[in-house]
Amino acid sequence: MGTRILEFPKGFLWGVATASHQNEGNNTNNDFWAWEQMPGHVVDGTTSALACNWWENPKPDLALMNDMKLNTLRISLEWSRIEPKPDQWDSVAIEKYRALLLDLKARQITPMITLHHFTNPIWLAEIGGWASPKIVERFAKYVHKAVSAFQDLCTIWCTINEPIVYGIHAFVLGRWAPGDHSLCKLVQVTHNQVAAHCAAYKIIHELQPEAQVGIAQHFAGFAPADDSAWSARVAKWRDTLLNWRFLDAIQYGKIAFPCSWFPHHNLTFSNTNDYLGINYYGRHLVKFSAFAPGELFGKSVSADPSVAWPAPWQDREIAPECLYDFLVRMRTYQKPIYVTENGLADSEDTKRPQFLLEHLAAVHRAIQANIPVRGFYHWTFVDNYEWVEGWTARFGLIGLNPKTQERIKRPSADLYAAIAQKNAITEDLVAQYAPQSMDKIFCK
Repeated sequence: MGTRILEFPKGFLWGVATASHQNEGNNTNNDFWAWEQMPGHVVDGTTSALACNWWENPKPDLALMNDMKLNTLRISLEWSRIEPKPDQWDSVAIEKYRALLLDLKARQITPMITLHHFTNPIWLAEIGGWASPKIVERFAKYVHKAVSAFQDLCTIWCTINEPIVYGIHAFVLGRWAPGDHSLCKLVQVTHNQVAAHCAAYKIIHELQPEAQVGIAQHFAGFAPADDSAWSARVAKWRDTLLNWRFLDAIQYGKIAFPCSWFPHHNLTFSNTNDYLGINYYGRHLVKFSAFAPGELFGKSVSADPSVAWPAPWQDREIAPECLYDFLVRMRTYQKPIYVTENGLADSEDTKRPQFLLEHLAAVHRAIQANIPVRGFYHWTFVDNYEWVEGWTARFGLIGLNPKTQERIKRPSADLYAAIAQKNAITEDLVAQYAPQSMDKIFCK
């Protein structure tokens, strides 16, 4: 029997991350529901339909989380359910969310609530959504209502999930509603997101001074694909603009170029985060291209097959060391950190155990370097509707047949449960699930 062990701090949060539209089902009043109904928008032609049926019956999955000894769950609220029309609040929806949160409390599962996870009420989309000059005011009203309703049941709030990812997919690449292709709109949207986050931060703390408030920022590794100095510059530009600029704005209060083109909404931005949330999935190799100004003059290239993500994401490397590097670089902000998303689309569950163990070992190494990581949220618990990838991307510890709603537990679910129960990675677990990673995980 092995004796080596990586122990995590007492009170470490072990959980999973989810999103309302991807899990609840029948979210018929938001812009993404409308988007996915149109032919050609989703790669497999499916719609979210029932999704994981959490709106009607989340209890079986919550019970399984209990059995796995998970002690936290990241959920999001569906704005379109809470405010189906401007200034009209749905008390039934609010009570349904309260019932979910009360269930979590009874199970001693700590919630982290995300207030905006990509979807918008249709009425908001019709007035311009996140490009609208009214968005900060509208978001502030919604946040006030939501926090007032749930503050007795939640203390960890995430205002916006992956603001840059949302902006790029919806307003530059045209892959998500509203399907725009405008760098100018992206700049405006990003500024509005910063302002909306800061307004929400102040509202939450006025209502709940003890709250922890932050965002979940998507971090992607970028490395030059060749020896060109220009490729190195592209990798650096992407890192600066896509990974750090938003955090710098809410930490230091500076709206850097190009977002400084827009008015500042008369808000103070500095120090409007109590923690840092990092969503991390992998690293991209980039090569300079003069013909790609909309992609910061770079193109992603396929990674080595031995470390590449499964198709169709071969341009993304599995790189746990990059997660460690990001966590160390976050030290400068002097804030607690949560890994708010980390996972792998792997329907066969062949790579996920190794992926999970090596990334958790990277988190442990950062903690040993005195980086204040407080919790880890695996993306995700049960296979869910993965936006325009539909049902082709299976991120769940638990497999799902969306037609029958049948759940099938994958081996990685047992692995994650064992880690959470022990609050540690043991040599025996590595030997059982990923023996090829033994030297990487227990490196000196």
